[in-house]
Amino acid sequence: MRVRVYAGLDPLTKRRNYLTEVIPPGPKAEAEAERARTRLLNQVDEQRNPRTRATVNQLMDRYLEILDVEPSTRRAYVGYIDKHIRPQLGRLMVGRLDAEILDSFYANLRSCREHCGGKIAVDHRTTWPHECRTVRHRRRRPHDCAATGCQTLECRPHTCRPLGAATIRQIHWILSGALKRAVRWRWIAINPIDFAEPPAAPKPNPEPPSSEEAARLAAEAWKDPDWGTLVWLAMTTGARRGELCALRWSHIDLANGVISLRTSIGQDGKARWEKDTKTHQKRRVALDAETVAVLTEHHERCAARAADIGVTLAADAFVFSLAPDGSTHLVPDSVSQRYRNMASRIGIDTHLHALRHYSATELVTAGIDVRTIAGRLGHAGGGTTTLRVYAAWVAEADQRAAAALGPRMPLRPKPAG
Repeated sequence: MRVRVYAGLDPLTKRRNYLTEVIPPGPKAEAEAERARTRLLNQVDEQRNPRTRATVNQLMDRYLEILDVEPSTRRAYVGYIDKHIRPQLGRLMVGRLDAEILDSFYANLRSCREHCGGKIAVDHRTTWPHECRTVRHRRRRPHDCAATGCQTLECRPHTCRPLGAATIRQIHWILSGALKRAVRWRWIAINPIDFAEPPAAPKPNPEPPSSEEAARLAAEAWKDPDWGTLVWLAMTTGARRGELCALRWSHIDLANGVISLRTSIGQDGKARWEKDTKTHQKRRVALDAETVAVLTEHHERCAARAADIGVTLAADAFVFSLAPDGSTHLVPDSVSQRYRNMASRIGIDTHLHALRHYSATELVTAGIDVRTIAGRLGHAGGGTTTLRVYAAWVAEADQRAAAALGPRMPLRPKPAG
């Protein structure tokens, strides 16, 4: 039996909306169908007569008031809310949201990130008043625009570009967090996000530099010993850029060959601050003998620079600093920019975070177990994240393990005859 209840018009598509539930056959099917009909009618009544008339815009305002996240994360949330959630869902009452409205919302985002709805439009190059076609002249006097290379600025017809699956999932989790609080605040009785389906998570595709590229990057970085030390440490420990910027000499035990990654440097524009690591955990990472020697030499250089200006290098000085006394940390964005420029200079298309992938994949290739790698990288979940991101390299290492096991197996008995 199939129970079908009319639930009004979809606010986004203006189509008739029905709630449907299928009852399996059996002696109690009729009674089950009646209970399902009552349940669906109550759900429709809850949507038509919600406990509050608050809109999604009001929910988002309240959600942002109590949200406790890093400033950079908050800025990203506000951008997603203002760009996508408010224009599409903002005027709807929270109690009117259901799974079909949310699925339609996600479908719109997959079709066009500008929410054009299939209408013919123009992608303007600026929101300020302007002429859609202008020429930016390079000279004030009369001249030949083609000869002098004057730039033509022109608005173009709109072309639909879908929003990426990862971005839609991020919007889904923002709505999920807000609607969970709406249930807790008794604004609504049922959380509609539980019945909506976000896009599947994109498959991780880490692109670490090859061994040959890593050697070229390290050789280029060592032209500046301080910069070479930072790149070397990123390769051997897999630490994040913010963790490297926040590293202090008091966090390093050169005698036992261990560093402690306790904090990170956060950045939002020009604002910078010291904070917890990404997973809010402190971890200890063992160092090989060569890395201990690299850090020992770096410490001697830092101490010598401090002595040159008549000060002593403090125990809690930053390991990587532009100040002779190590009193200030490096800027994370500047570190990424310098690394990108260095890689581009030697013809390699990569970024700083790829060194973290390089460290992980080299450990997987060496046969180190996933839990140990997860501990070094600071992945949560006891290795689940590590296995998901580096599954291809785990499979490759497993194939080598099988090949190594084959020759060690006892000989099979020869078949009779």
